[in-house]
Amino acid sequence: MASKNPRARAAALRRGGLVMVAALGLTVGPGVAGNAPAGGTIHPERWPAPAWPLPADPALEARVDALLATMTLEEKVGQIVQGDISSLTPEDVRKYRLGSVLAGGGSDPGGKYNATPAQWLAQADAFYEASMDTRGGGKAIPILYGIDAVHGQSNVVGATVFPHNIGLGAARNPELIREIGRITAIETRTTGMEWAFAPTVAVPQDDRWGRSYEGYSEDPKLVASYAGAMVEGLQGKVGDKEFLDSAHVVSSVKHYLGDGGTSDGKDQGDTQVDEAELRDVHNAGYPPAIAAGTQAVMISFSSYQGVKLAGHKPLVTDVLKGRMNFGGFVVTDWNAHGQVAGCDNTQCPATVNAGVDLVMAPDSWKPFYESTLAAAKAGTIPIARIDDAVRRLLRVKFRLGLFDAGKPSQRALGGKFELLGAPEHRAVARQAVRESLVLLKNQRGVLPLDPKQKLLIAGDGADSMAKQSGGWTLTWQGTGTTRADFPNAETIWEGLKSAVESAGGSAELALDGQYRSKPDAAIVVIGENPYAEFQGDLPTLLYKPGDDSDLQLIRKLKADGIPVVTVFLSGRPLWVNREINASDAFVAAWLPGSEGGGIADVLLRRPDGGVHYDFKGKLSFSWPRRADQYANNVGQKDYRPQFAYGYGLTYASKGDLAPLPETAGVSLAQAQPGLYYGLGMLAPGLSMALEGADRRAVGIKTLPAALGDGSIRIAAVDHRRQEDARRVTWSGSARARLALIADTAKDLTREANGDVQLMLTLRVDAPPQGDVAVAVACGEGCGANLPLRESLASLPAGQWTTLGIPLKCFALAGADLSKLSGLLAIETAAPLQLSFSRIALAPQGEAERTLACRTSK
Repeated sequence: MASKNPRARAAALRRGGLVMVAALGLTVGPGVAGNAPAGGTIHPERWPAPAWPLPADPALEARVDALLATMTLEEKVGQIVQGDISSLTPEDVRKYRLGSVLAGGGSDPGGKYNATPAQWLAQADAFYEASMDTRGGGKAIPILYGIDAVHGQSNVVGATVFPHNIGLGAARNPELIREIGRITAIETRTTGMEWAFAPTVAVPQDDRWGRSYEGYSEDPKLVASYAGAMVEGLQGKVGDKEFLDSAHVVSSVKHYLGDGGTSDGKDQGDTQVDEAELRDVHNAGYPPAIAAGTQAVMISFSSYQGVKLAGHKPLVTDVLKGRMNFGGFVVTDWNAHGQVAGCDNTQCPATVNAGVDLVMAPDSWKPFYESTLAAAKAGTIPIARIDDAVRRLLRVKFRLGLFDAGKPSQRALGGKFELLGAPEHRAVARQAVRESLVLLKNQRGVLPLDPKQKLLIAGDGADSMAKQSGGWTLTWQGTGTTRADFPNAETIWEGLKSAVESAGGSAELALDGQYRSKPDAAIVVIGENPYAEFQGDLPTLLYKPGDDSDLQLIRKLKADGIPVVTVFLSGRPLWVNREINASDAFVAAWLPGSEGGGIADVLLRRPDGGVHYDFKGKLSFSWPRRADQYANNVGQKDYRPQFAYGYGLTYASKGDLAPLPETAGVSLAQAQPGLYYGLGMLAPGLSMALEGADRRAVGIKTLPAALGDGSIRIAAVDHRRQEDARRVTWSGSARARLALIADTAKDLTREANGDVQLMLTLRVDAPPQGDVAVAVACGEGCGANLPLRESLASLPAGQWTTLGIPLKCFALAGADLSKLSGLLAIETAAPLQLSFSRIALAPQGEAERTLACRTSK
């Protein structure tokens, strides 16, 4: 009997695939069995063969042929290169005849994350006009402008922000998905873009992956049921007059292929499953998307059996374009071509020869254009391959009607900014929130709550648009925004307050739970802080390792005799057994987006005692019993998730739960690999030392400790717990430093590329009286210093705060981050006293203050 759990089915498929492969005498890729060539053995004839739904169009082909016949090689190469708006100008588009531009994560008009819709539209106009400028003899070929509209046009202030895909998967409603796609297209068109980098049809198999929330489900069948619906929502239905009209956009199904199956859930990692699982699990969303006529497919950063997908010709050309009859164009992800063997960001004939039609070279577009032109002239890239790529791109541009559309502001929806966050759009988003909520526990029927009562709303997610929206919201990682950036939105607190007061009750907001008068019940909103790709990767599924503040908040309210309903915001299932045990009711709310009122719709009953909306959501990802229960465990016979795929209570269900096991199965060190110092302890493999002017290091064995000349001393102090922090005092008598040293050198280049910061939780007890430097070391004569005095002086004296130091600043200052042995040193010859309680790697935006990249004098 087949398992009802999708991950167990995937594991069984892996085992069955091996049996089939062995029986047929075939080779398989590394990490599976045998010794296959890199990239695995691919059999296109065994893959699905969906029909391309667009019939042959002789008139369209004649227009493409006529234009292509007039184009120079330079113009053809320009068409297959895409640059980012932060790294090129409209004049660059005119001069190099580039075929496409994108606004990537963190790229905005004028470099402002909160640029106005009018500024977005004006910029789109400028790029379009440059592409149509024929001065110098260039052909008028309209630009195609792409953007990550992955949960609404969430890059633009005022747009409707829908729940992330993981929540939509819990709704089990393909027609809702279609409507979300339609609205996203409308709001994208108002600001001038014609191409959305959506939908993601990954099938995540390891919840540690930082992009898990971009997947609808761990079940390939559910993903397949959504893929075509979202494509049709974005593009319109093939055959209808609305298909690719001025109210729709090009969809880009992504990331082809296996991005949800990388080993250990590592972003941009290697997927080492057999061909059968790659086809039946990870490819599930592509046949229905192709059948719906998606015009673009985006290639993954990741590898299959050791070969980067951006250079994998058997999968891109033979399977996608050949066997699966994909008739649109293929685009790479952000500089993914640079990771192909033998390539870098500036040159990669292999990616074009593998079948890629448009290369996303955001900040490397110019040298990539030049090297690709040279390769085409030399025959390294066949002219036939160049022509095929350009044909595919031109077909899409003609289908969109771009040649006759005029500039974006003159099109049907251009500048109709009243459509951004329009009431009817927000109503659909609110429906999506309601239908995505999953009730995990409802002890003694505490829900629904009576809105006529006195309710306390607590927790740091209660009144945070950033936290309830997650990554890819105004900024790449979803951090650094303010409430004012969401004019057409409602926080969870605002939605609850409105509903409660309308019913005659009262609501009090106290994030820390310190209420003014005892409430009848409390709603505690907690969860993950925003993150996106790479920075969101986790080593385990332990929730907030080393920080029990949310648990203590719930327990405190319970100890006061207050019923507690916990609303959990997250981009993936996490191990929260203790929080579930401490709560009377527990709701998985995922990342609901702009419509916090959808929470109130379900949690509160009608004044007459009836139910406004029942819980509808069912888990689209199984929930872990332990924090080490991720993909490496699911193939085992004892795989028993805490909550199985498909679990979800309603108000008619018996919602009582027996106490859940509170053994996490992981250590704090395992859960926090980026933690260097915390809770009064150093991470394994690290040591701390004091160094004098002679650079002789004296290891700190006991506290207090000091150098013999009195230039520096260190002692234990309290922050959150007894002696969990360290106070360092520089007397100013001589130059001295505090150093954090690794037993084995660490490679932090990937973290630096991902904008990770070294974050210090500290308190300035006595401000610096002279220059201060923060440094890293990478061996004899190798390292970098950054000036720290200004940053320390700007911090509030005597108050605990967080300071972020971007790793890339050290790289820009000359450090080799691939071999760091000195992870941190703070040095001065002047008087200074500061305390620190935590040193760790953290995503960009988490620190209250961030050091600017400047080298020390």
